[in-house]
Amino acid sequence: MFIHCLGAAAGGGFPQWNCACDGCRVARAKPEKATPHAGIAVSGDGTNWFLLNATPDVHHQIAADPALHPGPGIRQTPVRGVLLTDAEFDHTIGLLMLREGSALTVYGTRPVLDALTSCFPVRGLLFDYADLTWCPLDAGTPLDLDERVRVTAFPTGSKPPRYTGRAREDDPSADWEVGFRLEDTATGGVAVYAPTLPRWDDAFAAQVASADCVFVDGTFWTDDEMPGQGAGHRTGRSMGHMPVGGEDGSARKLAALPARHKIYTHINNTNPILDEESPQRRLLASLGIDVGRAGLEVEV
Repeated sequence: MFIHCLGAAAGGGFPQWNCACDGCRVARAKPEKATPHAGIAVSGDGTNWFLLNATPDVHHQIAADPALHPGPGIRQTPVRGVLLTDAEFDHTIGLLMLREGSALTVYGTRPVLDALTSCFPVRGLLFDYADLTWCPLDAGTPLDLDERVRVTAFPTGSKPPRYTGRAREDDPSADWEVGFRLEDTATGGVAVYAPTLPRWDDAFAAQVASADCVFVDGTFWTDDEMPGQGAGHRTGRSMGHMPVGGEDGSARKLAALPARHKIYTHINNTNPILDEESPQRRLLASLGIDVGRAGLEVEV
């Protein structure tokens, strides 16, 4: 199974258009430091590809990856579908960019697809523009995307997007946020993609215990990162993201996994791990943990 990282930034991208934090200043001065929104592309045969989330940068992400380029037919694309981890803007706005008539299948849990029908009516908006098939996913039920790639969604969080009007409420009965366990049925290789992770509980530990590759939520280094930098008043955990650093952070747990590839994704512009020279980035490297970036390729 081939996995291409298309970007690793959290909502707003890096640099974020209205942010003057140290990291964003550097990324503007040195464009090579910038990174698109978090997303990956997965293929079992190197020919048919599935996107995990459709970001606001999706057209640039496709243009930057030769494996996703159209052809040989004039409107023939290797992109077969999109799997949504949630209904957040930074993971779904890209669907509007994929409207030029191509036949795609969009996979999401029922709450996610319902949100894209009502509160953010992408399904209705695209009805006359693209040949889209909307496929509900049930957490825990495996689904074969093609002859080699099998995907199983698993719950990671229960916070609806703010635009639903229920952002302050957890809804444990609904799978608003999921990760994906991807298996190559030919090689047995397993990858896990979880860009939103409020807690590393036993259920998540079971998902990643035997994985060869793990992409995990790296939004914030510390829980108080946003208020500490004057970039907002909410903590990371209140937004559904456990911190990377510290005794109770995810880095120690990620480092302990046997996976060959351990990669942080969905990284906020305030997070120092975006700086290759930062002490935090060097610490991750010493633990055998990588930071996602466009162009990173993994095979399992």
